[in-house]
Amino acid sequence: MDEANLSVVSEFVFVGLSNSWEIQLFLFLFSSVFYVASLMGNLLIVLTVTSDPHLQTPMYFLLANLSIMDLIFCSSTAPKMIYDLLRKRKTISFWGCIVQMFFTHATGGTEMVLLITMAFDRYIAICKPLHYLTIMSPRRCIIFLVISWVIGLIHSVTQLVFVVDLPFCGPNELDSFVCDLPRFVKLACTETYTLEFMVTANSGLISVASFLILIISYIFILVTVQKKSSGGISKALSTLSAHVTVVVLFFGPLIFFYVWPFPTSHLDKFLAIFNSVITPFLNPVIYTFRNKEMKVAMRRLCTQVINYSKIS
Repeated sequence: MDEANLSVVSEFVFVGLSNSWEIQLFLFLFSSVFYVASLMGNLLIVLTVTSDPHLQTPMYFLLANLSIMDLIFCSSTAPKMIYDLLRKRKTISFWGCIVQMFFTHATGGTEMVLLITMAFDRYIAICKPLHYLTIMSPRRCIIFLVISWVIGLIHSVTQLVFVVDLPFCGPNELDSFVCDLPRFVKLACTETYTLEFMVTANSGLISVASFLILIISYIFILVTVQKKSSGGISKALSTLSAHVTVVVLFFGPLIFFYVWPFPTSHLDKFLAIFNSVITPFLNPVIYTFRNKEMKVAMRRLCTQVINYSKIS
């Protein structure tokens, strides 16, 4: 075996937030609680939407799929991150890192398109209610979902196809809790300026463009409602506030990761935890607490489960 082969990096080491055992234990408990809450909250939304006939509408179909995206997204990074918080040496294999980045970018790209689809759904429901069921038919909703997945997979694969063959000969330390493309690419033993620009263009500009499209679409909806009826603006604001909150929580960390030119190590790590466990938890909380139909449906589901357990 020659010397070059001996220097090839086969694993990467995560650099934690602190060497303090107390801080590590706090982060472990904090992340574990929010990860379990994210799983339970999103699973509850999926079960409620699929089991309740009153929620068989395009909006709740898209909401259930958003929860599925959040389940996949948080499960692709959080378990490994939580496990590593109790380990002194936090490592991940090369291919483990590739798989983690594949799922985070595939689900992230899919969720971007899904959020745009949900904004379109709200536009039709608020501005063209008489044509809502015709335009947002079940067949069209499935087509939108398939398009979201295809774009998400293309978004992920087009980046990783240029990364898997990069030479890595050391150092192998990733200053994060999870694998992310910008830091991963910088560890390659070759000139990566073009590739870093491609990552920024692919992830950063798409995130910014999607965020602007969503915000502009919500403003357009509010302007349209105000022109038609001044009394309907409060109802539209109530309906859209949850969507806008989810959009800001989702895109905020992504834009910071891929667009902000001055990376801050501690802030990046905090946002990595926030993005992995807190955002997927907040999405179901925001949508359920501000939605009377969801709360009523969840009570019906809980009642059915309790009654079934009593009969059994």
